[in-house]
Amino acid sequence: MSNFLKTNLDLSKIHYDERGLIPAIAQDYLDGTVLMMAWMNAESLQKTLETGQAWYWSRSRQQLWHKGATSGHFQQVHQLRYDCDSDTLLLKIEQIGNISCHTGSRSCFDVNDQQQEAADALSQLFGVICARRDNPSAQSYTCKLLNGGDNKILKKIGEESAEVVMACKDDNPQAIASEVADLFYHTLVALAHHNVDLRDVYAELYRRRG
Repeated sequence: MSNFLKTNLDLSKIHYDERGLIPAIAQDYLDGTVLMMAWMNAESLQKTLETGQAWYWSRSRQQLWHKGATSGHFQQVHQLRYDCDSDTLLLKIEQIGNISCHTGSRSCFDVNDQQQEAADALSQLFGVICARRDNPSAQSYTCKLLNGGDNKILKKIGEESAEVVMACKDDNPQAIASEVADLFYHTLVALAHHNVDLRDVYAELYRRRG
């Protein structure tokens, strides 16, 4: 088994359908975006476990399919698990090239969206902040912060940090949630101002989990 892939799967518990197949959902290992769904059989699952990269079974070609073998958009599998009925697999993957769909989109589920969004709220908010940075609007509070540079942004982070402390001292759950949300927002503005991707923060947190 690949040292990169972490799993405690009991392969004997997996329930394949009458064709010997099981649906496999590929999900971004950092922000949780559902990228694609494909099929696996016992052989492709074994290849995935051995190599640490996603292998699927192509129903149309009736053969093993090493994701990225022709496009270069490999899927490095970080975690692999099955659901409560052991009849669906979930692959938490790092999508090389950030393209999983044959259409060139990041996700197969972005087909009807003009903007490809991450699954988690922080990543979506960060995307909006970066859009404000790249396409400024005079009416935007975010743009006013960015125009003020570090002096304005860091002052706000300091103020919001103090308000988080005070909310915690008051033991007010609603206020704590509100103030932490403000702190998160202003910290994301700082990241955007310094051109640091939020995914880099996620990757560092993931690394610290070991």
